[in-house]
This record gives sequence, C-alpha cells and structure tokens, in this order.
Amino acid sequence: MTTQLTSQEFKTQVLETKGVALVDFWAEWCPPCRALTPTIDQLASDQEGNALVAKVNVDEAKDVASQFNVSSIPTVIVFKDGKEVDRLVGLRQKDDYEQALASAGAA
Repeated sequence: MTTQLTSQEFKTQVLETKGVALVDFWAEWCPPCRALTPTIDQLASDQEGNALVAKVNVDEAKDVASQFNVSSIPTVIVFKDGKEVDRLVGLRQKDDYEQALASAGAA
C-alpha cells in the first residue's frame, strides 16, 4: 500500500529528507488517477527501502499542489534530496516512472 501524505508529512518526508521520492498528485474523482493507483502501489512495493513512493490528494493538500503548480492530474513528481528533478503529467507506463526513479538515483 502506498503512503498517503498530508501537507505536513510531505514537508518532513519529501522536502526535508535526503534520498529519492516519487509523489503521485491525485484525486478520488479522477479516473486516470484511479487507473494509475495499481502502478504506484507496485512501484511502492518494488522500491521499498530504496525510495519513498507516496501519494498526495490534491483536494486535501491544496497548498502542496499549488506550491508545485500541479494543474492537471495525475502528476507524478520525482524529488531528490527535497528538490524536484522530474515531472510526468498524465497516465504513463510503469517503465516511465521506473526510468525517472533510476535517473534520480534510485536503484
């Protein structure tokens, strides 16, 4: 199961933490977001102990979505040491997310 982050958890677990994090910005009412959920869950399982894979509900954490100019969902942002290094907008294949994680330094 993928970690759901609140605004405060996002700050402490993504922005203030060393390492790689992949964050899926999504909403309950978004069909492509729901279609992406199994892929994100699989990535979370595959990357356990290696990179944080988490989700941020844009309806519950509007401040975080706004801070990163997330205007369409799903948007997946890859962070390294708290800084954005990659962004994938729309529904993509699992390989695209794995490649983004690898480029950021996740094994």
